[in-house]
Amino acid sequence: MWRLLQLADSAFPTGGFAHSAGLEAAAQAGEIDGAVGVARFARDAVWQAGFGALPLARAAFLDPSALPALDSRADAFLANHVANRASRTQGRALLSTAGRVFPAPVAPLQARAAGLKLHLSPLWGAVMSALTIPLEDAQRLLLWTTARNVLSAAVRMGLAGTHEAQALLDGLSPLLDEVHRTCGALGVADLAQSSPLTDLLQGTHDRLYSRLFQS
Repeated sequence: MWRLLQLADSAFPTGGFAHSAGLEAAAQAGEIDGAVGVARFARDAVWQAGFGALPLARAAFLDPSALPALDSRADAFLANHVANRASRTQGRALLSTAGRVFPAPVAPLQARAAGLKLHLSPLWGAVMSALTIPLEDAQRLLLWTTARNVLSAAVRMGLAGTHEAQALLDGLSPLLDEVHRTCGALGVADLAQSSPLTDLLQGTHDRLYSRLFQS
């Protein structure tokens, strides 16, 4: 439990707060209408994590030796160049940080991951397995951090207040449970893009006139 809380802490430097998961591009495109739009976007992001990240994380958790194949699968699945780059950036940050904080259990994984693109979802599963975090807790943490990061980005963009964002995060609890029930047992063959509009909007991020986030 203590290790799980440490991984969930915003002080654990995995680089997620440098990314808005497409929220910044959606806001500049006029698709976010205040807190209502932020809540809708966060729900879409959680479902996308369920169908597009949990299968890879679960597969790597159950079989860390399959990490090279799963990393390649993630690279092929993330056709959006912005999302692909963000996944690799956050995956590298997760592995590097975990290796420094928990060197003994993570060092073998770092050796196995050498030369890979280091996408976040499969690395998430492999790192959590190495740290002996239970699978369901690892999955829930992935979904929760997805929602938390989107709402944190909304606060920094002025789309929602701090307390408002925390209330929205609390209100997402039933959805997080639903997504986990629906997607927690999915395999890699079930990978799907559940929010194509968000994906298209995120792909425009590099063309924004001004940007706070990397994605």
